[in-house]
Amino acid sequence: MGGGVGGHAPGVSLGVEEEFLLVDAVSGECVAHAEDVLERAGPHRWRASGGSFHTELLGSQVEAVTGVCHDLAGLRAQLRYGRARLAEAAREGGALLVASGTPVLGGSRPPAARGERFAAIVSAYGDVVEDYQACGCHVHVGVQDRESAVAVVNHLRPWLPVLVALAANSPFDRGRPTRYAARRMMEMARFPGAGVPPWSVSAAHYDARVAALVESGALVDGAMTFWLARPSPRWPTVEVRAGDAAATADEAVLQAALVRGLVGAALADLAAGREAPRADGQVCAAALWNAARHGLDGAMVDPVSGRAVPAWRLVDALVARAAPALEEAGDLDAVFALVEGVRRAGTGADRQRRAARRGGPRAVVDMLVRVTESGGLAAAAGPDDGTDGATGGGAGGAGGPWGGPAEGTGGPSGATPGEKPGVWDAGERVPEPDAP
Repeated sequence: MGGGVGGHAPGVSLGVEEEFLLVDAVSGECVAHAEDVLERAGPHRWRASGGSFHTELLGSQVEAVTGVCHDLAGLRAQLRYGRARLAEAAREGGALLVASGTPVLGGSRPPAARGERFAAIVSAYGDVVEDYQACGCHVHVGVQDRESAVAVVNHLRPWLPVLVALAANSPFDRGRPTRYAARRMMEMARFPGAGVPPWSVSAAHYDARVAALVESGALVDGAMTFWLARPSPRWPTVEVRAGDAAATADEAVLQAALVRGLVGAALADLAAGREAPRADGQVCAAALWNAARHGLDGAMVDPVSGRAVPAWRLVDALVARAAPALEEAGDLDAVFALVEGVRRAGTGADRQRRAARRGGPRAVVDMLVRVTESGGLAAAAGPDDGTDGATGGGAGGAGGPWGGPAEGTGGPSGATPGEKPGVWDAGERVPEPDAP
């Protein structure tokens, strides 16, 4: 996340870090081409506001970081640019860019990226980390100070499993179906300091906990925590890392908008003197596991009440929680359209599974390559994943929340001649959620 966030109004500025996999253009297996791709990609167009391209832990991973953004249209433009630039650089070297939380196909174990810190991480965690090719979508939202950041994280705790379920995009892992919608969560669970963060009394309390983990050797340093939400160790932001790598730029925009809305709701509660609910840590862990296992298919655990409720009811509750801040930012209509796109097309995990049913694991890779760069959910709902190529106009399609077709998509894609865009095949329809 680029610098300068703290100089803007709390809860307004945001940025996104997107992690991607590089796969061989012929085999579809992960390849360690990160250094070559980053050299070809060159500097980021928005580098003046913090935009950049980076290596990740392993040589098969690259990262695109947006600069500081203030509206969803600007964020989406930067996300689309980062994906397109990395995809072009990958193709020039015989590789393809894939947005998935875990590798779809197997392959040889990639080497760690160069650098002292990466070497220290591999030394500390051994074989647990040597094939950790998990990729996420990280959202940063500016806050006033570190004390506010810790208090906001307390308010975010109950909503993290819902964000995980909504962004689930890792049902396969190195050539095998896992039966998890977000297998990346299970990969992250290998590490200490993972999952829903504990409730913290203050910034000092939070910092003391992290320091104890570092002193014990469980963490390499204070920036190594794997919690799904935390005060950023580098910037005056709250960082949320709940989502798998978003299959489309639109889904990354959705994750960012919802996180910013939740941060806004938390700041409003704090201003009114309302403390965050102290949801039980074990119930939070169960809710997170349930979200990773099932995604939005069926029931989820509400960490506050401890009861199982229909998954989409919790999504609707999250949107309602974020709605005042979304409306104030002018984002509410866009978020409604994007959520409806996921409701109809399914999560990334749902679409990966549909592609696999039609053409096997390699068809999943081909579908992901296409939608990674396409940007819109309309383009994601194409013949590779069992739909007719439209999501009812919302995200990224004509008449979408940004007032026109997604850049480079030209509107709904993949419709079979004779089919009417926006009409779904009943055999492929995602089951309707229980009514609230």
